[in-house]
Amino acid sequence: MNDSPFFRPLRLRSVELRNRFVMAPMTRTRSPGGVPTREVADYYARRAAAEVGLIVTEGTVVDRPGSANHPDIPHFHGPALKGWKTVVDAVHGAGGRLAPQLWHVGNVPPQDRSTKLSAPLESPETMSLADVQSTVQAFGRAAASAKELGFDCVEIHGAHGYLIDQFFWEKSNRREDAYGGSTIAQRSRFAREVVAAVRRAVGPDMAVILRLSQWKQQDFTAKLARTPKEMESWLVPLAEAGVDAFHCSQRRYWEPEFEGSDLNFAGWAKKLTGRATITVGSVGLSGDMISAFKGENSAPQGLEELARRMDRGDFDLVAVGRALLQDPQWVLKIRDGRTGELQVFTAESLGRYY
Repeated sequence: MNDSPFFRPLRLRSVELRNRFVMAPMTRTRSPGGVPTREVADYYARRAAAEVGLIVTEGTVVDRPGSANHPDIPHFHGPALKGWKTVVDAVHGAGGRLAPQLWHVGNVPPQDRSTKLSAPLESPETMSLADVQSTVQAFGRAAASAKELGFDCVEIHGAHGYLIDQFFWEKSNRREDAYGGSTIAQRSRFAREVVAAVRRAVGPDMAVILRLSQWKQQDFTAKLARTPKEMESWLVPLAEAGVDAFHCSQRRYWEPEFEGSDLNFAGWAKKLTGRATITVGSVGLSGDMISAFKGENSAPQGLEELARRMDRGDFDLVAVGRALLQDPQWVLKIRDGRTGELQVFTAESLGRYY
């Protein structure tokens, strides 16, 4: 597999990636009080040592009241930054490249409704203009911290029904000021300001990635952009604001985004913006993430279709979540053709940390 499209190097601004595999961000709630531990550092370093091209951390929240819906989601401010420095050093020591995923959950409630939160959750509906600007600034400060700590690039979480995505979606953004509007282009102002703040904070050399999705955890059938023209009006201004790569989340990467073309979300994003894209969604597994939450296992699947799409230039990188959670050695097994050693993903793995 060394001559496959998956194992060609790629440069994103100043960072050189040794292959096209990305560890997808996966929320773990294993940072007591928001501070990542040595266990967190070891978890990422194991994947780095096994030659994952780029590791994107679990979502880590910016410095805003109500930005987290669980007390053990890692923070990206205050005392947590020392813990993240340990993670950076461990990943770099193992030869890896690392990006934090900067996050604000919006008003998504905790899975356990008995969880006690330190502040009320925020949403587009409840945030004042001062809150909006404070949140933009918090993303900028977090990005500046990422650069100072030595991260290689930075990702902004704008998907899956969390705060930035709540601004995108007409069902959750009912604002009547400049941050609302009847079109996806109008409702993208908040995201554009966040991207611009992050770009200013990291400067011209550090790559900025933005994770997006059409689907929401609140509605699997949701569509922010129903046509290529709508998608262009959404993504091009974000690219102009400073996005270097769009991380395009689908439940199943092989599903076409629009009728009349087999291009998936990442394929359309690249075609419309000219920016690099990351595809993600059930890579290497028979079932999607939702099936895992239902307690279902997923068998290993071949990557022939994925390779075909990458080879024709649909996308530049491939994010892998559950397969890498199950098996830190997954990339090496793919590289060496050891497909018989690929593991079945078990739902129990969602609760493990190794």
